[in-house]
Amino acid sequence: MAEATLKGSMLAQYKGRPLGRILRKMGKLTHEQVHDALAVQKSKKGPLGQILIDLGHITEADLQMALAAQVGMELVNLDNADIRPEVIRLIHPQMARTYRIIPTDYDDATHTLSVAMSSPDNFQATDDLKLLMGYTVRAQLATEDQITAALNRFYPEGGGESMQDLIKELGADDELSKFEGRGASLDLDEIKTMIDAAPVIKLLNLVLLQAIRDHASDIHFEPFEDEYKLRYRIDGVLYEMIPPPRFLSLAIASRIKVMANLDIAERRLPQDGRISLSLGGNPIDLRVAVLPTMFGESVVLRVLDRSSISLDLEKLGLREDDLHKFNQLIEKPHGVVINTGPTGSGKTTTLYAALKKLNTPDVKILTAEDPVEYDIDGMIQCQVNPDVGLTFARCLRSFLRQDPDIIFVGEIRDLETAQIAVQASLTGHLVLTTVHTNDAPSTIARLMDLGLEPFLITAVLEGVVAQRLVRRICKHCKTEFQPTEEMLMEMELRAPDVEGRRFFRGKGCDYCNGTGYRGRLGIFEIMVVDDEMRDLIMQRASTNIIRSHARKANMRTLRESGLLAIFEGHTTIEEVVKETLLDEA
Repeated sequence: MAEATLKGSMLAQYKGRPLGRILRKMGKLTHEQVHDALAVQKSKKGPLGQILIDLGHITEADLQMALAAQVGMELVNLDNADIRPEVIRLIHPQMARTYRIIPTDYDDATHTLSVAMSSPDNFQATDDLKLLMGYTVRAQLATEDQITAALNRFYPEGGGESMQDLIKELGADDELSKFEGRGASLDLDEIKTMIDAAPVIKLLNLVLLQAIRDHASDIHFEPFEDEYKLRYRIDGVLYEMIPPPRFLSLAIASRIKVMANLDIAERRLPQDGRISLSLGGNPIDLRVAVLPTMFGESVVLRVLDRSSISLDLEKLGLREDDLHKFNQLIEKPHGVVINTGPTGSGKTTTLYAALKKLNTPDVKILTAEDPVEYDIDGMIQCQVNPDVGLTFARCLRSFLRQDPDIIFVGEIRDLETAQIAVQASLTGHLVLTTVHTNDAPSTIARLMDLGLEPFLITAVLEGVVAQRLVRRICKHCKTEFQPTEEMLMEMELRAPDVEGRRFFRGKGCDYCNGTGYRGRLGIFEIMVVDDEMRDLIMQRASTNIIRSHARKANMRTLRESGLLAIFEGHTTIEEVVKETLLDEA
């Protein structure tokens, strides 16, 4: 069957038909060959198309043509395709390679981009392109070999515009620069013209792709009086990138709003939204926060890469003895287990890992979060919304009528939430939650500050886990060095204390962008509440006395955990000093 036939009226006739029937209609198979393949499929359990290829009845090209017809896609041959250079330039090389797509044509009148891909099931790529590019996307099918060859031909490695080139091009764009300094005087039609401009779309897509590739956790777009800053947060540290032209601030903020389904006309109030993408088959969620400032809207995108997050307790950095303690805490039939630490210390990830371990068919788990960061199958997750009165406390009250076994409360912020969490625990539920304190022992004082009575704390609290994240030394440029006396003093160490110990740091290389660090590691402090500690809480003992008792009961402090990570060559003295306090007892 000629390729042209699939572009004609018969394409509609094949759509949705069984694969074997399409191949028979195309004259590629006989009735008997289809039955042979179906019989093999019953015993071997595999895709029919692959079985037909293995039996020698059809070729890979025949299968691609039939699959294209089945989903109503046009089959294209990229080997000798003459694609206009302006069409190729519509897709940035990094995007083409990430999604493995080739643009073949563009209709300016209808804003329709024709894109060739190797899988008829790659719906996510077409959805993402619609979201990222703002075009109507017409999907076409080509073989994997043709896609690879076309990527090498049209988008060679190392070729294409860099972010620096693109920003330079934008700075010289007369059409966009005429909007400079106009700000609030722009009407909606002019804003729409700006956000549909191809250079703006390309820049934003490149920023997103590079941030995800560099494992950035946040992307900051910040307008100031004379400049527009672009910053990435990588491994907890902010890095400034090449700044885009100042006059693009409104265009970029509005483009992000369109992608997150926010109101582009509203520039006086904060707005929050979400963008869902799938890069290279990996689900990525971008949490969008827009804040009006003196000089325009500041936009922060929180990158939630579900493929890079490890929700496995074994991989969080817990030492064997700490992991054993933590497992004992979360396997209690009832009680409250608190995870504490500052924003960005990995509390949510640790508790998600615990919930994932506890998430079995015979257990009902309910969560109240602000916001829900990761969707986990089998758990009922609720996002609190104080604007409509759906607070943590109100969620918790409803939870108790939902017959749960385990409850996760994103954060205890007030007495009402704390009291309901205690009530849930007293009625036979395990409650996991977070509180903002500096270390595990000071959590007791924080709960009392909220207004909880000591007898309630002693009745329900099973343990507190404090944690921090420190940057890992880059494994590609890791080198041994001898710390100075001043560095040792920062850790309250003397030369005799570290005799025979080896210290490491990263020299800086391309893999870690010259920082000497790549990735992060958790350090933990686990305080188990025993009977003697309950007596101390009832006596309203000071935090120092509680800490002293916890250390006698084998609690390893955050500083001690950090010191072990240094001795094992995972992190540096600077990182541990920055993230932990000196032990006070």
